[in-house]
Amino acid sequence: MHKPIKYVEKAVVYSAGAAWAVFERVNRIRPNPSFTPRWSDKPLLKSYQKTKPPLGWPRTTDSLCPKCVPEVRRKIIEGELPTEILRNERLGEIKAQITERDGKILMVKDCPIHGHFEDVMAVDTAFFRHLEEVFPGRDMRAHNDEKLHNHGSSTIKHGRGSVLTVDLTNRCNMMCDPCFMDANQVGFVHELTWEDIKTILDNAISIKPRRQMSVQFSGGEPTLSPYFLDAIRYARKVGYNSVQAATNGIEFAKSEDFARAAADAGLRYAYLQFDGIGNAANSHRKVGNLFDVKLRAIENLYSAGVEIVPVITLVNGINNEQVGRIVQFALDNPKKISFLSFQPVSFTGRDEAVTDERRVAQRYTLSHLAHDVKNQTGLGEPVRDWYPISFMGTFSDWADLVHGPQSDWGQLNCGCHPNCGVGMAVMIDKETKEAVPVTKFFNAEKFAKDLQKVNDAARGRKLSLIGGALALLKNYDPFQAPTHFRLADLLKKFDKTFGATGKDYGKVSGDRGEEDIRKRRGDRWNFLFVAGMWFQDLFNYDFRRTEQCIIPYGTQEGEISFCAYNTGIGWRNIIENMHMTATLTQWYEEHSRHEIFAGGKKVNLESTEHSLMLNAEHVAAGEQHDLDERGIAKNAREEKRRAREANLRQQQAEDERMARLYRQHVLKEPATPSGLVQLQGVAGTSSPLQGEAFDV
Repeated sequence: MHKPIKYVEKAVVYSAGAAWAVFERVNRIRPNPSFTPRWSDKPLLKSYQKTKPPLGWPRTTDSLCPKCVPEVRRKIIEGELPTEILRNERLGEIKAQITERDGKILMVKDCPIHGHFEDVMAVDTAFFRHLEEVFPGRDMRAHNDEKLHNHGSSTIKHGRGSVLTVDLTNRCNMMCDPCFMDANQVGFVHELTWEDIKTILDNAISIKPRRQMSVQFSGGEPTLSPYFLDAIRYARKVGYNSVQAATNGIEFAKSEDFARAAADAGLRYAYLQFDGIGNAANSHRKVGNLFDVKLRAIENLYSAGVEIVPVITLVNGINNEQVGRIVQFALDNPKKISFLSFQPVSFTGRDEAVTDERRVAQRYTLSHLAHDVKNQTGLGEPVRDWYPISFMGTFSDWADLVHGPQSDWGQLNCGCHPNCGVGMAVMIDKETKEAVPVTKFFNAEKFAKDLQKVNDAARGRKLSLIGGALALLKNYDPFQAPTHFRLADLLKKFDKTFGATGKDYGKVSGDRGEEDIRKRRGDRWNFLFVAGMWFQDLFNYDFRRTEQCIIPYGTQEGEISFCAYNTGIGWRNIIENMHMTATLTQWYEEHSRHEIFAGGKKVNLESTEHSLMLNAEHVAAGEQHDLDERGIAKNAREEKRRAREANLRQQQAEDERMARLYRQHVLKEPATPSGLVQLQGVAGTSSPLQGEAFDV
């Protein structure tokens, strides 16, 4: 039964709608020109000035041949071709068609040398269409950026970015499958020096638009770098308020002091590798107690003041049944988990040479994710509740407007291609754990269109705040909201996210303290964002996505799109070879070997205690065996082992055939009946079976 306050709020919503009608009519009169903020040399874009790549289907785009590219990369690494050729020519590039067949969206392409390739982009055409229809358009073009963005057809052209990834080292303390960088397997160490790290971070803030990105230190395992804590401090010092570490959590689980040291240095988020609930669900990583490691890492990090983002690599047939269990884990622990990052597998690194059979079986798309969340938890409708993460660009534009021309940094803007990333927002009551998708009680699509009108009028701070508030209120449905959720909570959450009014919700800057952390965590409502980020591989590569990448890698050769670095032409392999620190032999002689957890080895933990709520049934569930039942390899290692065994059997069969021919035509021995094998004695000795034929 609805409380009276809900009816009062509904009246406010109606009033806001009426006020909006007047505001919007007046707002259309002689809109102001966009201002040029301090952080850019170009003015803010109005909604109608934003460009879009070709969308819909059928459409043609530029892609890569999965067979040509590895060969081109090998020639560059071995010195047969100059690196500069990637900036001037389009090696390995072919056209691709994105089309519909049998209710699926496919990428289909043909190489004149290697023939036909195709892969699945989505298993729900309505979902795919929805993502592209609500895409608000590209962010402003990057400018004054030639020294960082100069990578030929892989060059980033649009936007200000969202997360700058910096690989501190390619060393890792695990041996995972899958691994997009092939850590510990390339035969050399590539590790940034302190000067490298400072240069990359200094360069990142030198171009326009000046970007308030998150800086994510990655690897390998970034905690193995001797400069890990110093890098966090320096990123904070130069102005980034969101510093992250992409980590497997081992070092944080082993030492509460290390987690505290990272927090004190300024670490705000830990992007924690997290494949499922229970040790069985993580067993494909080959660490005996990996789930215990994750729980202890969460405990230590959260206690230190670091927010945790579980990052789940999803492989069909390996852990896709874990989607609902992980979402439920977040729902059960709303005080500790406010973001989930699901990442469908990208067949690159160790998996670049994947067989067609395994690729088809293991392929997982963003549409799979939306449906798995609904089917496994009952939460969310794929078309109503899931949006491309670039949909938030309109809200960032509004925040840029109200922060004014004197702001030193542009707002975080996730302006990637609509095929790249998606998200669903869920409002959770931390006290009762009631959870409702935000777009069930808030018309986000209509709100974005209303907000575009506010942005396009460019009236200045005060009127933009009023217009934003009216648009927010008029699109709210109190009767569909969580039981204890109020209009005031909606306004507060929006303000807290974009810092529009300047109210103190707790600092996020480099000088934040424990009181700031307490303030930000004190909110009764957890805005859980369930995200899916689908990185490309050579089978579904689209240069229209690369051009507006929001997750560039900061490297010794400039900033490169995430997909162009890890997949694509393979800038990672090329740059790491160019700037190799040492061969493994040289490194081990000077530094000795670091500990690696593989082959079922357990991490020695001081304690396995934690305060997280777990579903006992989910923890006890065994491994997923879909691929075993179909006789399909699970990973690259198994695929290689099977190939070796098949080659060995083929060689043995060929040896046996040649031996028969030798005996028959050279030794003139009589041929045995078809299907029979002649058993001989050992070393010419007599055998009771000699001369007998047995059917095999």
